[in-house]
Amino acid sequence: MTHTILVVDDETRLADVLTAALEDFGYRAIAAESATDALAILDRERIDLVLTDLRLPGMDGRTLMREVRRRWPDIPVVMITAFAAVRDAVELVKEGAFDYIAKPFEIDDVAATIGRALRLSEVVRDNERLRTELEGRYSFENLIGNSPPFRRVIEQVTEVCETRATVMLNGESGTGKEVVARAIHFNSPRRKRPFVAVNCAAIPEALLESELFGHVKGAFTGALANRVGRFAAADGGTLFLDEIGDMPIAIQAKLLRVIQERSFEPVGGNQSQTVDVRIIAATHKDLRQAVAGNQFREDLYYRLNVFPIQLPALRERREDIAILAAHFLRLLAESVGKRVIGFTPGALSAMSGYAWPGNIRELQNCVERAVIVAKSPTIDAPDLPRDLFDAPARQREPDDPPTDLDAELEHIERRFIIEALRRTDGKQVLAAQLLGIAERSLWHRIKKLDIKVNRRVAE
Repeated sequence: MTHTILVVDDETRLADVLTAALEDFGYRAIAAESATDALAILDRERIDLVLTDLRLPGMDGRTLMREVRRRWPDIPVVMITAFAAVRDAVELVKEGAFDYIAKPFEIDDVAATIGRALRLSEVVRDNERLRTELEGRYSFENLIGNSPPFRRVIEQVTEVCETRATVMLNGESGTGKEVVARAIHFNSPRRKRPFVAVNCAAIPEALLESELFGHVKGAFTGALANRVGRFAAADGGTLFLDEIGDMPIAIQAKLLRVIQERSFEPVGGNQSQTVDVRIIAATHKDLRQAVAGNQFREDLYYRLNVFPIQLPALRERREDIAILAAHFLRLLAESVGKRVIGFTPGALSAMSGYAWPGNIRELQNCVERAVIVAKSPTIDAPDLPRDLFDAPARQREPDDPPTDLDAELEHIERRFIIEALRRTDGKQVLAAQLLGIAERSLWHRIKKLDIKVNRRVAE
């Protein structure tokens, strides 16, 4: 992309030389003789950088810079000044100018300064875009679900996100603990500071202490330079300690001290570092049981369990399966580039009847696979993984509300028919024989249950 540079100088000859030179460097350059003209151009054109003389008739370069910073804060301003006014230019940098160029100058120096300013501006813009995307991705609207158990989770997130309280997320693997942790962070006063995630189960015990607290050069074999730990990297923001139940006892003691005193020493160091970090911990284990078995420190447990949130398993919020599946379908169909717009009743019935031991993560993988293999705009039961049909039928729990008998029978009938069609490579005559019914009866049932029969059933 060609960047557009606005050159502001009342010396027409110098402005012409600068614009011509900048165009030779590949930029698009526009000249203005006054600050007033420059502001008019900024109002109607997309400008990537302003290069302005400090001394201008009427409104001077300092006032122009302040106005640009106020109205277009993303546009960097580079000042041109006489050598005698360098002190003024330094003050302007403190006020918000990117840099200054003293006369007389070399055009290569001007191009180098402009290049640095544009690169920094692009980095800042990209960071802001990514931050906006993250905040949108982890807004409350993206905590998907209407079931009573999940509505309770959203209520708790709403209650705690504006506070400094330490949060403990409990739930099976795949229930979305990190998504909830990010939602808490990006809806808190710390949203503009870092969110740093550490999986305590994925890092070897010998490296975990250094990973969390950093180390100094020479602290151990291989420590060739100082390293900043995750606590220091998260200063002012949020540190997410995933699978905290797998943290070794020895490191738990040091973590307890950081939470209590908000300071720590890097491995091999003797200088304390103070940090302001909010901790969100998560685990799929029963930490009370771990405390009773001396596998987790009781004092650390109470420090972390200030505001516990229990995330329900997907089988406990079956009303949300269709909503979540539609959400994943929308995202995945767009990324794969296929026009897949929904699910047949048979596919939804199969998904609703499955126990989902891998929870939301397994559901997302299931939808992704279905999007890839689907040959029509609607995902049907044969597009779903075979696991959904090989698994034993769901048993009602004692506390389950009464179910719809017709729906349960339809679900069982559908599973039997689809499995028979799979085993017979989609041949209805053989499937009817396998089921012990007439071919005409099977045809009527397939039509009633809206099962699309083709060779995909054999996948």
